Amino acid sequence: MTSQAADRPETVGASRRSKLTREREQEFFHAVLEQIRECGYDAVTMDGVAASTRCSKSTLYRQWKTKPQFVAAALRSNACPCFAGIDTGSLAEDLRQAARAAGERSGKDSRLMQALGHAVVEDRELQQALREALVEPEIAAIREMLQRGVERGEVPADHPALEYVPAQMFGVLRVRPVLDGEDADGDYLLRFLEAAVLPALGLT
Repeated sequence: MTSQAADRPETVGASRRSKLTREREQEFFHAVLEQIRECGYDAVTMDGVAASTRCSKSTLYRQWKTKPQFVAAALRSNACPCFAGIDTGSLAEDLRQAARAAGERSGKDSRLMQALGHAVVEDRELQQALREALVEPEIAAIREMLQRGVERGEVPADHPALEYVPAQMFGVLRVRPVLDGEDADGDYLLRFLEAAVLPALGLT
């Protein structure tokens, strides 16, 4: 009896969730992420997202019980690794292409990460979703580039700078808006790469 009672809410929830189309779900996700970028996480409410997407607040709460759950789902759904598929046969050129790709998205991604800053510290699910959507796929891609470079003999496997390349690439994306009040665009990232990252690896 206890098991059946525990299962029933999941079954009902699944039935209700199935009525929401993928397109409509993406509309909700896009709306909440854009509002976070523009207004900050704390200013965004389920009421506001419901109004902007012309749906009832109960629809959102039926799908996602809390705002953090809603935002976490939106982050995971909109994950789009910008380094995917980069493999030129040269580590230096792979990193240059990664810098260009990161620069194209730096404004939107930086604003989103900054807007989520305090909320991410307080909510573990939100923190993990942000890492899964914007951080871990790109770090994995950079590490694959570095490993290919090692396998091709472009850089020694024990080179001490290898460990810090992901932190260099992601650090400058986060820090430039704070230091200079500007996004780390493609041109800036390329100059940073040529001046700091490639020399550290012994590449040109």
